[in-house]
Amino acid sequence: MTINERLASELGITLEQVERTVELIDEDNTIPFIARYRKEVTGSLDDTVLRNLDERLKYLRSLEKRREEVRAAIEGQEKLTPEIEEALNSAMILTEIEDIYRPFRPKRRTRASVARERGLEELAALLLEQKADYGMTIDELAAGYADEEKEVPDPAAALAGARDIIAEDISDSAEYRRELRRLMYRWGTVATKKAGDDRRYEMYYDRSEPVNRIADHRILAVNRAEKEEQLAVTIELDKSIPTDYLLSQVLSYTESPAAEQVTLAVTDSWERLIEPSIEREIRAQLFDRAAEGAIKVFSLNLHNLLMQAPLKGMTALGLDPGYRTGCKLAVIDRTGKVLDTAVIYPHKPQERIEESGRTVRRLIEKYGVDVVAIGNGTASKESEIFIANLLKSMDTDCKYAIVSEAGASVYSASKLAAEEFPDFDVTQRSAVSIARRLLDPLAELVKIDPKAIGVGQYQHDMKPAELDSALAGVVEDCVNTVGVDLNTASHSLLSYVAGINSATAKNIVTYREENGEFKRRAELLKVPRIGARTFEQCAGFLRVPDSSEVLDCTAVHPESYDAARSLLKRFGYAPEDVRANRVGSLGDAVAKAGWGKTAGELGIGEPTLRDIVTELEKPGRDVRDSLPLPELRDDVLELSDLKPGMELTGTVRNVTDFGAFIDIGVHQDGLAHVTELSKQRVKHPSDVVAVGDIVRVRILSVDCDKGRIALTLKI
Repeated sequence: MTINERLASELGITLEQVERTVELIDEDNTIPFIARYRKEVTGSLDDTVLRNLDERLKYLRSLEKRREEVRAAIEGQEKLTPEIEEALNSAMILTEIEDIYRPFRPKRRTRASVARERGLEELAALLLEQKADYGMTIDELAAGYADEEKEVPDPAAALAGARDIIAEDISDSAEYRRELRRLMYRWGTVATKKAGDDRRYEMYYDRSEPVNRIADHRILAVNRAEKEEQLAVTIELDKSIPTDYLLSQVLSYTESPAAEQVTLAVTDSWERLIEPSIEREIRAQLFDRAAEGAIKVFSLNLHNLLMQAPLKGMTALGLDPGYRTGCKLAVIDRTGKVLDTAVIYPHKPQERIEESGRTVRRLIEKYGVDVVAIGNGTASKESEIFIANLLKSMDTDCKYAIVSEAGASVYSASKLAAEEFPDFDVTQRSAVSIARRLLDPLAELVKIDPKAIGVGQYQHDMKPAELDSALAGVVEDCVNTVGVDLNTASHSLLSYVAGINSATAKNIVTYREENGEFKRRAELLKVPRIGARTFEQCAGFLRVPDSSEVLDCTAVHPESYDAARSLLKRFGYAPEDVRANRVGSLGDAVAKAGWGKTAGELGIGEPTLRDIVTELEKPGRDVRDSLPLPELRDDVLELSDLKPGMELTGTVRNVTDFGAFIDIGVHQDGLAHVTELSKQRVKHPSDVVAVGDIVRVRILSVDCDKGRIALTLKI
């Protein structure tokens, strides 16, 4: 089976789709570009399938490369047999290839290699023959291989060396290792024992769980505890299971005088050579599985967080709470521009409540603030109470929202923030970030390392390269799905546009600063390092709202401008009608004429035609507008106000394997366990809820001492 055939089988798509998509990938087209503008080529594969295909393609190609390396290495030793060739060709994963190569891999000096140097390989072979009668005792047979000069002083030493050779040969068998790995996975248990005093891991003290049933989040938890030296973790397996299997394969005649030596070699092979190795492999396999699942959950959470609906057309007051250093304030307009800043001290130790109230009141009234964004860090609850009471005393429609501060400090101390606000200190920058992430989560959060945003589980335990690649792909997909205003986008936002890297993004910003706003999309070609190829990849995702070319403010790609103009003319519309939103019935007209027929007349594919019609009917549309807006509040709740049975509205802040964390308006998020998310059985919480969802919950229990709130969605 070829790589392309395997991809088609695994992904459930046609071989032609795979072949044509692989060609596009090999031509260095970006995934967003392929997903959006090459639907006719791929058969309309979406970005998720395309990314899976791209990842598997890379893995399978690396697997094939390793297969050829191993084949060449064995062939170089003149030991490549038809059986080995067949085994290599049928190996489906890297572990199987490495198992095959194991006997041929250059080895460090081992007990078995020393025994071979001492001339004991023949004795090992004789023992493995397991004859019914050797014509002498085993000790007498071994005495013939004793040699003081070779450091084999007696028969016992000769037999020990022979057993070492047998043990290593058994350990090197790809077939045996494959079956033993299966047996340990099937019958082994992950055992954890207390090794420290951290009560966070108390539930894992003296715990045992089947390898094949342990949940991914528990794998990650015990791994972290082991790394912190709080738990001792092992995989336990009844010794009789692997040794009985090996004896069934190796011990051919139990009545042979050599049977005892072979049995000892089998036991030694398992305990000394195979078990530690297989345990490491299975631990790694469990981690890889758990990490893959965690990265998928993290990616989904990040996507939902970034794609939350923006609060358009609002002026916001960002509040970064604090005690001793005060609360930093920043007013930003609907475009994210900073209008004013201030510092207030409404909390202990200064408690300048009246003065702080006057300052906030002045800012709200002067700038017509629509919403106050309060960070959820230290002093958040006190700040919420202060703002809620102040708003009640004012004649205003202004409301407030609690905004996650996750990553705000990372951004505030970054080089990017220093360049953006050189005259602000880190807390002032945080106040700006908090306000901006409420008005436009995507534009602001792309400035922050996704791992710092706080919507994953055990993200710091993941393999950095794999996690970074997955999260970068999520951000890239979100940015390109929404589109970017070429004249207002930050360097960070631009760097995620298809085909644009960090250097090119900086060039765009520099060009904009030196030459003023872009007048047309085509002007991008004047930017250094943006040639025809880069322009092809990025142009469709960049918008120029005030361009004289109306199509520049849509997702219609410049390569399709002629087709779009012909389409408008064909049905009696002018470009001005698009800008004035007067082509809302274009789709109906095309449907009446026939999608396929119209596409043929225009010389484009039907998927492209449908996308063009969608864009012309709603130019400059934001796909996030159909999503629920963030919940704005005008009253405040304390943890002590909560009682079992109360029903409240909350916002999902994070989704993990075991449940969802939900903000219900108090300082601590409540947890709805996976069993409390639906009246039906839930396979994974992400099947029911997503980050940003507004949900109705009922309180099950409240533990004020530990700050824990148990919730249910089964209302």
